[in-house]
Amino acid sequence: MPEKISDYKYITPIAIRFSDIDAVGHVNNAIYLTYFEVARFNYWRDVINWDFSENGIIVGRAEVQYLKPVMLHDKIACGVRVVRIGNSSFDVMHILVRTHANGVEEITTVGKTVCVSYDYTVNKPIKIPPHARNKMIEYDEPRLILNTN
Repeated sequence: MPEKISDYKYITPIAIRFSDIDAVGHVNNAIYLTYFEVARFNYWRDVINWDFSENGIIVGRAEVQYLKPVMLHDKIACGVRVVRIGNSSFDVMHILVRTHANGVEEITTVGKTVCVSYDYTVNKPIKIPPHARNKMIEYDEPRLILNTN
């Protein structure tokens, strides 16, 4: 199913840096993962209140679908939503949106990351903290929730 802007409750502005631009004049493909990372971190801070002193989060997999190029002076924002929650991992969808001067919004990029709750002291995945799990379920109402006992 195609992504829609209206599917996202959490959207955060993204600053395009001059260093993000490649020789052709648009944002380099590798930079999009950084934009997604910024948006995820803001989501974890603003919505989930993830306690990084308790445990961390690592990315186990990332997918990006480039739909339209983004240029230096574009006004963009990134939406984030959790669509699946497992025992130690969860899937995060991302949508990058450009807003034109007339207010029209256009989807430029969509992506997905599989995030893993991780304990760096033992270097292993661990269960998603109950507080974070409950906040993700409450806020995003993911379509698939596994191992919620």
